[in-house]
Amino acid sequence: MNTGELVELAQQLRVDSVRASAAAGSGHPTSSMSAADLMAVLLANHFRYDFERPAHPGNDRFVLSKGHASPLLYAAYKAAGVVDDEELLTFRKLDSRLEGHPTPRKLPWVETATGSLGQGLPVGVGIALSGKKLDRTGYRVWVLCGDSELAEGSIWEAAEHAGHEHLDNLTAIVDVNRLGQRGPTRHGHDLDAYARRFQAFGWHTVEIDGHDVDAIDRAYGEAESTKGQPTAILARTLKGKGVADIEDREGLHGKPLKDADEAIEELGGVRDLRVQVHEPPAARILHAVRAGHLELPRWDTGEEVATRDAYGQALAALGTGRGDVVALDGEVGDSTRTEYFAKEHADRYFECYIAEQQMVAAAVGLAARGWVPYAGTFAAFLTRAYDFVRMASISGAGINLVGSHAGVAIGQDGPSQMGLEDLAMMRAIHESTVLYPCDANQTARLVAEMAGLEGIRYLRTGRGESPVIYGPDEEFPIGGSKVLRSSDDDRLTVVAAGVTVHEALKAAEALEQEGIRIRVVDLYSVKPVDRATLRRAAEDTGCLLTVEDHREEGGLGDAVLDAFTDGRPVPRLVRLAVRTMPGSASPEESLHAAGIDAESIAAAGRLLVEQAIVP
Repeated sequence: MNTGELVELAQQLRVDSVRASAAAGSGHPTSSMSAADLMAVLLANHFRYDFERPAHPGNDRFVLSKGHASPLLYAAYKAAGVVDDEELLTFRKLDSRLEGHPTPRKLPWVETATGSLGQGLPVGVGIALSGKKLDRTGYRVWVLCGDSELAEGSIWEAAEHAGHEHLDNLTAIVDVNRLGQRGPTRHGHDLDAYARRFQAFGWHTVEIDGHDVDAIDRAYGEAESTKGQPTAILARTLKGKGVADIEDREGLHGKPLKDADEAIEELGGVRDLRVQVHEPPAARILHAVRAGHLELPRWDTGEEVATRDAYGQALAALGTGRGDVVALDGEVGDSTRTEYFAKEHADRYFECYIAEQQMVAAAVGLAARGWVPYAGTFAAFLTRAYDFVRMASISGAGINLVGSHAGVAIGQDGPSQMGLEDLAMMRAIHESTVLYPCDANQTARLVAEMAGLEGIRYLRTGRGESPVIYGPDEEFPIGGSKVLRSSDDDRLTVVAAGVTVHEALKAAEALEQEGIRIRVVDLYSVKPVDRATLRRAAEDTGCLLTVEDHREEGGLGDAVLDAFTDGRPVPRLVRLAVRTMPGSASPEESLHAAGIDAESIAAAGRLLVEQAIVP
């Protein structure tokens, strides 16, 4: 499009943003209006995309990091001919595809859910990594950011990662409109302040007037021709651009215009321009999955193996068996054992360093391009990236997260390193899968099972060695459990997972010598939970005793209660969990101090019997 046509297209995008927000009675029209010129030039002159084939391997990728400016995105879809005017005016209404913030669950052209600011660029880095390092199809990744979100630390994790990886297929377009939600941003219209920051991370920067379509056009061309560096285009804009009464005015964020009809008239009225978006170049398939034979590692019963070691070996084997598996590390690969994968599949391994938000975001971006990512760090440190996990679920992203060094069982490192909240965190995620193996063969099987699941999958691994209790050919279906000890004379059922399974078995042996038989259930699938087995145990023994190396809130005990949420009688439930603030001690001392070791389990079982609480 020429200059005049681009100006007209930008005005149409503004008008349609105003109209959509007015029809909804809510939305962010002023934030959309500031970036309308940036979107118009991109859509008409630089973006290469086949809207009929969103999965086309040569398609450019666009991420609206400032997700609240969704009216602008939907107006662009209308201009591209994939959303009609009638649908545009369903914005924010029940059952509409055009939600307040865009999600790929509803629209096939959306790469990732946005709206929690500071996440679009990190995910864009993951998509660009796929294009640069794996797919190599030549597509570009365009990310439209707001200046307010540049206060988020995750933006600078992404900036450093992109600079380090020389992602010259990535362009960040920053809409510097000076105004945030409650007032001016930290740096206002000081483009140099932002440029210095991006440059420090190895980015090429271009500063422009964000309402000059010719300058925008040149800047995009410069980004496309820049080699060896990602590009940040810093565009000075005005919030509410095009309507004199609202331009650059505070207090209008997130509000439809009071005089929408007058604003539309001032913008030149309703238009119906159509853009013929450039076709992507011919490209090979997304990635060639070179599948080999999957041969998982095997251990003999009685061996002492840490589940983190089993995870690393199983992941490396899975990488051989499946060419679509990739691994990401938060600079703890020697501890999580992700390094085993790195040594065998260096081309599919990504070191994210100590930047857990970027690690999860990159996994989301890689998953959006069809890869099966496994991202690992200490369970405790995943708390830093929890909002990214939450947003990944909203996106419908399929990612595997692995948290090692969980619980007080890690011992001497102390409470800062002990993941004690992770099961609760991950159980709360929509449609998540939460797994907690207790031995090496079980771990290996579950690592392989995770690859074929949907949604967010979480595996909890341990630091210390534990005995192998399952044979290498044992199967562990998702949603299942294993009854390790059972008899017709069981007085109660102990439900455990991970490290406490071994403590429960020791307690069962001790109590049996006293004439007290107990059932032991290994609840390796914490979500979904094995309702049938737990209900049967409750009927048979009348009491369930849960023991977990985790906080009481939201962990194994609450997972067990999920088996009785359909109106069935809730059995007597007694919980052993970490209720105090642990300190540095040996693993054995830590488990005992928390009251979750074999001695504590046996004492609790004995007390229940002595008090006639159980039959």
